[in-house]
Amino acid sequence: MRAADLVVLLAYIGAVVGVGLWLSKRSKTSDGFMKAAGRLPGWVVGLSLFGTYLSSNTFIGVPGKAYGGNWNAFVFSLSIPFAVLIAARYFVAFYRGTGQISAYEHLERRFGVWARLYAAACYLLTQVARTATIMLGVAIGLQQVTGWDLASIILVAGVLVTLYTLLGGIEAVIWTDAVQSVVLTLGAVFVVAALLVQHPEGAPGAFAAAAEAGKFSLGSWDPTDLVNSTVWVVLVYGLFINLTNFGIDQNYIQRYHAAESASAARRSLWVGALLYVPVSLLFFLIGALLFSYYEAVPDEVAAIRAMAGERTFGDSVLPHFMANHLPPGVGGLILAALAAAAMSSVDTSLNSSATVTLKDLWGRLLRRGAEVGEAEAMRVLRVATVGWGIIGTATALLLTGDAKSVLDIWWKLSGMFAGGMLGLFLLGLIVRRAGNAAAATGVLLGVVVIAWLGARDWLPERLHAPLHANLTIVAGTLTIFLVGLGLSRLGGGAPAPGESRYPNAN
Repeated sequence: MRAADLVVLLAYIGAVVGVGLWLSKRSKTSDGFMKAAGRLPGWVVGLSLFGTYLSSNTFIGVPGKAYGGNWNAFVFSLSIPFAVLIAARYFVAFYRGTGQISAYEHLERRFGVWARLYAAACYLLTQVARTATIMLGVAIGLQQVTGWDLASIILVAGVLVTLYTLLGGIEAVIWTDAVQSVVLTLGAVFVVAALLVQHPEGAPGAFAAAAEAGKFSLGSWDPTDLVNSTVWVVLVYGLFINLTNFGIDQNYIQRYHAAESASAARRSLWVGALLYVPVSLLFFLIGALLFSYYEAVPDEVAAIRAMAGERTFGDSVLPHFMANHLPPGVGGLILAALAAAAMSSVDTSLNSSATVTLKDLWGRLLRRGAEVGEAEAMRVLRVATVGWGIIGTATALLLTGDAKSVLDIWWKLSGMFAGGMLGLFLLGLIVRRAGNAAAATGVLLGVVVIAWLGARDWLPERLHAPLHANLTIVAGTLTIFLVGLGLSRLGGGAPAPGESRYPNAN
């Protein structure tokens, strides 16, 4: 690793930790730690949402997918504006109106304590998977550039991101996410420029070779094919995942409350979405151009395989280019962008997981809904932040032996863990006559369906479901919602108690 690159990288990491220290004085209360006292402007919250999307799963996983395949996964990004239309109209008003920092407290009022704890558990499992895959992605990238040990990188990254999240709370998370999203975007622009300038056949040759190999294709448009990753499979998967994000993901709900008003919260959704779509396209372009570049210099492909092996080959192509073909200093900026991609997502997961631990586990189970004192609340938040940081880091270490790409691992795990949340949320929000028994039955059957689909790798082929793995969340959500809807219609009765569907927001 060149000295200039190392200086830029270390300076950036030091600056991020410094921001956490500087903002620590504004996060000494639980209200400040969890929602920044509701004082942040919509544009910075929007940049934070954008930065959360741009994790190392995007920085490393997306170019790796495009290098080995095509732009099929970009259809996921195209689903985001459709989900934002629904979230900005209904979800922001709902959560701002309840005034509840927990995304799951209303489920207890609607269906009982089991529903709240079930959703909280699904969420925490999702965040462990998210933290682990993000740390794995950044470690793969840094290993290729620095030659450092993969496990050591994961451990150091886990300690650093846990430290500044612990110090600065949600305000440090949001402000550093905003800065990191800008750094990451600039890094992507530098990589595209370098690929086009350094390609042996120039920019026209780079695009021509990628197009000839089908790298710009979105995949099959066959609407009847549910087994392969077609355009429609990815689009539906993306819509359900993003509705889960905006509707029942603690990461997003805390940002609704951190914004200074409901209109600022709605604006933040559009800022994040409208920035992510073109920037994610930029990362798919990087993957296509990487393929074109390395097709022209096949000797370097052999070098990547020798260092990375088949296990992480696709995810190692961009880091190899960064290490060998960028000017001194610029490589350090890209490394900083890679670190930014990981930190801007892991810090969010740790802060929101700590909030769920305080509100839905500690406050509800151990204190049984009684008021938790300020000093006790801060102790729980800090210990939980450290605890989830340790668990996420340990899980990342376990995933280093997985043979799939970072993006594949994350999509599969998120589909399994999030699949049971959205259906329950929509059932409670839309079907006013759905009661406890209907919801519990729907969730039970939904979990069975999710487990069946998720166990595909361990089941005999004759028991495989005729569905792509990305449709796990779709099948789970629809099972819970439709079973709950059907039972509520059969049972009849009065509308279920609880708060109105769309309380007034402010």
